Amino acid sequence: MQRISLIVLSFFLFQSCSLNKFVIRQTATLLDYGVVSLYAETDLILAEQALASNIKLLEGMVIGDPGNEHLLLLTAQALSGYAMGFVEDADPLRAGSLYLRARDYGLRALRMNSKFAENENKTFEQFSGAITYLDIDDIEGLFWTAFAWAGWINLSLDNPQALMDLPKVQVMMQRVLDLDETFFHGSAHLFFGSVWGMKPKMFGGDPQKAKEHFEQNLRITQGKFLLTHIYYAKYFATKTFDEELFDKLIKHVNDTPAESLPGYEFLNMIAKKKANRLQEMREEWF
Repeated sequence: MQRISLIVLSFFLFQSCSLNKFVIRQTATLLDYGVVSLYAETDLILAEQALASNIKLLEGMVIGDPGNEHLLLLTAQALSGYAMGFVEDADPLRAGSLYLRARDYGLRALRMNSKFAENENKTFEQFSGAITYLDIDDIEGLFWTAFAWAGWINLSLDNPQALMDLPKVQVMMQRVLDLDETFFHGSAHLFFGSVWGMKPKMFGGDPQKAKEHFEQNLRITQGKFLLTHIYYAKYFATKTFDEELFDKLIKHVNDTPAESLPGYEFLNMIAKKKANRLQEMREEWF
């Protein structure tokens, strides 16, 4: 009788666990519509409040279904977007912490690829080799993990570990370019444009390569993804002391309606917010 009771109890516990995961996965599907709605939002106050609450919802759902790759990547994306859009300009230290949280969720998703999991913490050559085993089905995990990692590095340039990690992020973003250079509005080109542009020539920077990546992104997005102009202004125009280009890029952001990129008005509104900040800092560069 005791054995039968244990079997029955185990059955109901298993059923309860399975039911919880089923509910979580159905909810995750509904959250995809929330992501679509968020990207189309033009009210930044409403968007900030929604992102903040959804992050905790997503993290709770990951606790309930820790092996859910889709949930892990939604969480990485939400944390990255929140840090980039609402935190990094006002509180870089907090933003760095959020970027690391996002990166770690992304890494958890990438570890579902056995080759990556085996080589993640080995030599750089082995890490780079493992990245080649990631294909188009892994591009979302590659991009959001690298994006978050790069965000932390950019805010931690005085940290030796950040500089040591940069080659890994470059390998990951290069894989994104190789798989689909247009992914998420060609943002891998923005990464490389920023990297080549922000470093002085004596430390490996290359303004010409930076310009080529920014211009390629503009061709891909037809200039409608306004964050391109922000990164172009910040990491190329200011570094090359091109005042005319800087003003032209900021004016384009200010003059272009957020609706020029239907379905991604939120990102264009973030670009407009950042344009105001860059304009305020103009005298520091020119």
